Amino acid sequence: MFKRFASLRAISLFAGLLLASACTAGSNEPAPYTNGTEYVTLDGPAHRYSSEGKVEVVEVFSYGCIHCAHFAPIAEQMRKQLPPGVVFKLLPAAFNDQWVPFARAFYAAKQLGVLEQTHLALFQAKFDNHYPISTLDELADFYATHGVKREDFMRIATSDEVTAQIRKDAALVQAWQVDGTPTIVVNGKYRSANIKTLDQLSALTQWLAKRELAGK
Repeated sequence: MFKRFASLRAISLFAGLLLASACTAGSNEPAPYTNGTEYVTLDGPAHRYSSEGKVEVVEVFSYGCIHCAHFAPIAEQMRKQLPPGVVFKLLPAAFNDQWVPFARAFYAAKQLGVLEQTHLALFQAKFDNHYPISTLDELADFYATHGVKREDFMRIATSDEVTAQIRKDAALVQAWQVDGTPTIVVNGKYRSANIKTLDQLSALTQWLAKRELAGK
């Protein structure tokens, strides 16, 4: 059985801080996934990542997670296959001190306009090429190879704005009861759970997104 991908340790720094059509009422087809098994319905009101009106698919991930590295190209193809009315977003988990620099780097890259060109490249550099990329300084060196000035990267990555965003993300991760990466949350209502393969995670995501879109 494909277990949880990267286990949650205490959020030490900031704790204070599918491919099936959507089921319709007239369909006799059994649902391909089961609430409580492959996914869970979250309790309480929906906690969304953004205020956009579209159905929201969020991948909780980290550049420090090798399973996220394996899922990244699958997620990119999944993003392209999502129907109109569905938006895909990334949320960098800061489960521990070691993952905080990766979350800071994500938001710095996003603000500097280089996220799209560096997202897959960072995974490749760290896990395929085995470059030492763990600290904020090492991450600054990596982004410098993509035309980013180190001082600009460090200024944004260590800014109060990014710190506040990571705290906000930590609260969402707790509300969603995410305990591993990669995890998918759809519209703040459904969270992936016992998934056997990363391809199944992609398929589940598309199924949930289409079902949620049909219900809007």
